[in-house]
Amino acid sequence: MKKQASQFPTVGMTLPSYQNASASQAKAPRKGGSTESRWRRLRRKFTVKRVVLTLLLLVLLAGGWLGGKFIYEAHKLFGGNIFSVLSTTKLKGEDTGRVNILLAGNSADDPGHQGADLTDSIMLVSIDTKDNKAFLLSIPRDLWVHIPGDGHEKINDAYVYGEQNGFNADGYPQGGMGQLEQIVSQDFDIPIDYYALVDYTALRDSVNDVGGIDINIQSSDPRGLYDPSIDYTTHGPLVKLTNGEHHLDGEQALDLARARGDAYGSYGFAASDFTRTQDQREMLIALKSKAVSVGVLANPVKLNDLMSAIGNNVTTDFNLSQVHRLYDLTKNMNNIQSLSLNQANGQNLLASYEAPDGESALVPAAGLDDYSAIQAYIRQLTSSNPVVQEGAKVVVLNGTGTNGVATQASRQLTNDGLDVTAVGNSPAPTQATPVIIDESAGKKPATKALLTKLYGNNFTTQNPYGLTYDADFIVILGTNQVSSSTPATGTAGG
Repeated sequence: MKKQASQFPTVGMTLPSYQNASASQAKAPRKGGSTESRWRRLRRKFTVKRVVLTLLLLVLLAGGWLGGKFIYEAHKLFGGNIFSVLSTTKLKGEDTGRVNILLAGNSADDPGHQGADLTDSIMLVSIDTKDNKAFLLSIPRDLWVHIPGDGHEKINDAYVYGEQNGFNADGYPQGGMGQLEQIVSQDFDIPIDYYALVDYTALRDSVNDVGGIDINIQSSDPRGLYDPSIDYTTHGPLVKLTNGEHHLDGEQALDLARARGDAYGSYGFAASDFTRTQDQREMLIALKSKAVSVGVLANPVKLNDLMSAIGNNVTTDFNLSQVHRLYDLTKNMNNIQSLSLNQANGQNLLASYEAPDGESALVPAAGLDDYSAIQAYIRQLTSSNPVVQEGAKVVVLNGTGTNGVATQASRQLTNDGLDVTAVGNSPAPTQATPVIIDESAGKKPATKALLTKLYGNNFTTQNPYGLTYDADFIVILGTNQVSSSTPATGTAGG
């Protein structure tokens, strides 16, 4: 049986032309219009339909390719089931309200670069998941640290030693990043939840893929920043930027991230490597803001290129669902502090050091391997306790005539989160009521409230100990602080 012809031409069929119809067909009118007008309508309808289908097919193919490539790159970077990107997993540290990430950068993608595996950029990224804020703290590459099994070296060597020695310890990732994570977490007394190792290409390509970033140069030199070291890509100076707003492409951002201003004729890099790390932090904040902007997230090509740049040049222990959760936590985060150990609440917590081999390095200001002040600063940054956040320095003096009272009081204050910087005896006559010398200028209200609760409201701004102690509060204990539990003898000087 002969099949009935389809009402409409199939895809790929040559449409008949109305000119080929017989004269009688052409002249004889039919219901609904002439044969000519009917074929015009059919042809137009078919053409529109074919164009729409073709465009739809292209969109689906492009979307499928981009989506597939995106998922492939994401899987390559983060591992795990590729469909886990559709779900979220609570992050380590989230239950306590803080997620800490160790971020390190090297130039392993530049094989001609001497010391390419050294992590010359190291940052601690700490996210407060309850108050929706975060901070970036740079760790100087020249910090002289103890590397277990290898003695003291600069911290930028730790990754290399970990890779060479096959580092493997409970609670840490294997290899170089595990070694670096162990040193930072132990010396700084802070848990590290995740890490990411980034190379030069990741920064350059990521900046290009989001369409560049905007950064505000505020050099202490009125001319701005200048480092005449040669950029062998552009054959121009590494950095030459005036003070003020600049839009940087990927190569310019990479050059700024590398520049320390140590070449002859440089200007604007007043703090050398500290200036460089400050620029790095500012660029990461700018990149984060641009990457989560609507212009990038709504553009599948940009988003895919960004993932490709990251996927090829980043190593991390995040998985896909954790990255999804990280994005959800930080996409609207605007309160991100940029911090450095040489400007910690106006203090430099670092000091210059000459290594045994004559190499210039940095150590804690308190002395080699003494991280107490740095740890106190980290606690201040990461605590939810307003007293700890204020970071007030407190001195406790014994005005009772009974040994050990000031030492006992200092232990209680330390447990309450205060930084007791000195304990001693008051040279004044024995007094009954505690007196608190307030040098805080009203900037430490939570600390003042705690001291009031413990010792009463007997405050003064008269400070006879100003040349002896540098503190926000000096507590002079009175005899009514002596209890039956106070030992008859105690630590000398308190």
